[in-house]
Amino acid sequence: MNEKGKWTIRFHLKPTQILVLGFLFLIILGTILLNLPIATNEHKSIGLIDALFTATSAVCVTGLVVVNTLDFWSPFGKVVILILIQIGGLGFMTFATMFFIMMGRKIRLKERLIIQEALNQYTLSGMVRLTKNVVLGTLLIEGIGAILLAIRFVPQHGLEGVFMAIFHSISAFCNAGFDIVGDSSLTPYVGDVIINITVILLIVLGGLGFTVWIDVLRVMKDKFANKYGWKRTFKKFTLHTKIVMVLTFSFIVIGFVLFFLLESGNPNTLGPLSIKDKVLGSLFQSITPRTAGFNTMPLDQMNHASKFLTILFMFVGGSPAGTAGGVKTVTVGVIILSVLSVIRGKEQTEAYDRSIPENIIKRALAVVTIGIAVVISVTMILSVTEIGTSFMNIFFESVSAFATVGLTLGITGSLTTIGKIIICITMFIGRLGPVTMALAFSMRGKSKTSIKKPEEKVMVG
Repeated sequence: MNEKGKWTIRFHLKPTQILVLGFLFLIILGTILLNLPIATNEHKSIGLIDALFTATSAVCVTGLVVVNTLDFWSPFGKVVILILIQIGGLGFMTFATMFFIMMGRKIRLKERLIIQEALNQYTLSGMVRLTKNVVLGTLLIEGIGAILLAIRFVPQHGLEGVFMAIFHSISAFCNAGFDIVGDSSLTPYVGDVIINITVILLIVLGGLGFTVWIDVLRVMKDKFANKYGWKRTFKKFTLHTKIVMVLTFSFIVIGFVLFFLLESGNPNTLGPLSIKDKVLGSLFQSITPRTAGFNTMPLDQMNHASKFLTILFMFVGGSPAGTAGGVKTVTVGVIILSVLSVIRGKEQTEAYDRSIPENIIKRALAVVTIGIAVVISVTMILSVTEIGTSFMNIFFESVSAFATVGLTLGITGSLTTIGKIIICITMFIGRLGPVTMALAFSMRGKSKTSIKKPEEKVMVG
């Protein structure tokens, strides 16, 4: 009851709950806009479910589509999708913070807590500065990417090529996978060096994570000021950055070699191409499953080994605090390091002369476990609703939705209404993260008790 004797109701939402509601609001707004007749070339409403699917895919930077983005959507519809991708990629709280800053409003503790959760940070210090750097860095990288892509698109498409360059630059950096080339993604550009390298760099930069950006800039500034060697430079990176760099490079190299070996002899994919095009195709395919969603070879024509490798890469995804999805490279890295510590008989999980806290290991295990549970559940449900569709196609679609990748073996447009709703929910869970969703819907907060219960051993293995 307030001072005037009237009852008031206050809602105390956790940062995770505000993030969930914020993304839901974006999806609902996007659904309304994309359902308008003006959003389609035929000036007819696409229907609520398909508008919801497209809006969810854009906000969750996935790239799964039920209609051809180039042919179906009007310029208005394409712009709406592009805006949803940009806001969804960086997070609505990032844009809200920049708006508050421009309006001269002070960023309160509650907003800083939401930014901290959105950018996956462990400290509240420097949240506003980090947000500014993220936005400025994003605009700079996307601008450079658009200029490079315009070199190829403008001569081919005229002034329309400018919008195509901007669209694909934002879509690639945000790891969204939406394209306005046609019904075969970037397959026509499988041998184009400019398109391939530009899109690859945008995908990688977006997937590295904003925290890594800041750390790399910090170390490089110090390196050029004090002029020491590269070996010492690597040592000055934070443990997070080291793990991200090593795993990102390792996955790219391993993926490139395996896709080259598996698909070079496939007459339906890389087989007929030159050595240069095979190299570009293999390199692109090793990077795009990291939640980018573009493809330069027909995925449904790949052999089963390549499809399964793509599924594994999709599930891992990119790195934390970036635009990529999946369970994240560092999550997998922490689990691998934990397993190695058990094999080596060490009490603590260590990497580069640093020990990793137990709560981080528990969170990594939770993320992977919940992720596997979501994928299994969605695959089982779709196996019931999508009768006549092969298990591989359904499994591929489920992982692609959860990891917000957007790659498909061609079944997205033929999904049933229930199937589309299930995929929408999966994309939403994947974008926010399984642990964030679990915490948002949990009725209990963090335990404040410090009482340690008696230990008792159980048998494992």
